[in-house]
Amino acid sequence: MSRLGHKIKAGLLQVHSILGLVLALLLCLIALTGAIMSFEDEIVDHLNAGIMQVAPRTTPALMPDELVTRLKAGVDVGKVAAMTLSSDPSAAVHVRFARDEQGARPSSLYVDPYDAHVLGVPRGEEFFATVRRLHRWLLIPGDAKGWGRQITGIAALGLIVMLVSGLVLRWPRRAGHVKMWLKPNLGLSGRGLHRSLHAVIGTWVLPIYLVMTLTGLWYSFDWYKDGVVWLLSRPQVSAAKMQPKQPRAAGRPEPVQAVGFDRAWSTLLREEGGHFSRALLTLPGGPGTVLRIRSWGKETTLDTTRDEFRIDAVTGQIVSADRYAEKTLGEKIIANLLDIHRGAVLGWPGKLAFMMAAALMPLFAITGVLLYLSRRKLRRPAQPALGRLVPGE
Repeated sequence: MSRLGHKIKAGLLQVHSILGLVLALLLCLIALTGAIMSFEDEIVDHLNAGIMQVAPRTTPALMPDELVTRLKAGVDVGKVAAMTLSSDPSAAVHVRFARDEQGARPSSLYVDPYDAHVLGVPRGEEFFATVRRLHRWLLIPGDAKGWGRQITGIAALGLIVMLVSGLVLRWPRRAGHVKMWLKPNLGLSGRGLHRSLHAVIGTWVLPIYLVMTLTGLWYSFDWYKDGVVWLLSRPQVSAAKMQPKQPRAAGRPEPVQAVGFDRAWSTLLREEGGHFSRALLTLPGGPGTVLRIRSWGKETTLDTTRDEFRIDAVTGQIVSADRYAEKTLGEKIIANLLDIHRGAVLGWPGKLAFMMAAALMPLFAITGVLLYLSRRKLRRPAQPALGRLVPGE
């Protein structure tokens, strides 16, 4: 290797080591919380299997507004913000509530769709909500509007630099070294073993870490999101998504009009018919009458593969319809970013592989610190033994 090549590699090693030391704990926290959430859906469904199903009846299920009225008459609940309805006559209705005046969100409820009887509070919901906030925003106040969002994004950018620099440092000089490049030498000990584990296993998980970071940046930086939308979406879709929101007129608050679910629900039933398996209806968070409805088809296996509608709750008119089948390949990639981020697009084997890769992050932190300390020790000049010193030394 040339002298310039040695200098470049030495510089990359310094960058790789410094970033690793600075970001080690933060990356471990983000990775381990992500690993915990890998099979969240399966765990929550298992924990709540007894309250998610009801016995089908011959009588029709209640309309959403009637269900909310009966629910409020039976128990003291807060303002209903959203509910998940299903085409399955044996599926319970999942009701979610808006935040109270203190900013806390009451626990959701599973409700019998035929008589609004409360079946129970879902177990595991609060735990995974806390883990999710820790993973995305580090529990920093403000959640998505706080500094935690930018900090996790900076950590992701740092990890990308570490991955690229680590790949360059590991690149084999000859093709014959590839086998050694991908096979850890477990017969070594000390520094040699640490280096082998850090480098070889890091090479195995490098593609997964790149996918995780490149998709995770979507949730941290608006400039990154806008760039991805511009790159992968059709021009008209890109322009619509990047259109800034119009500010409200100062001193002229919009009147708050009470809205319900029924008209929008009836419109969705008319439009989707028997093609959907479940639908999430979300009331507007502020002034306005337009509901957001996410609808999943019966053949859908991914949470992000869904249609999305905006329907006026007063008139029942469709304001917009964003159907998954009509998206381009790039727009489908954007729609599935979350499932790509966690490996769900590859089914449960993909989720398992991504979970294991995330769980291995502490290995790289520990071996990286040990390699750094041993490297400093090797660079330290040897001290002469005291017993061999002579006068004047």
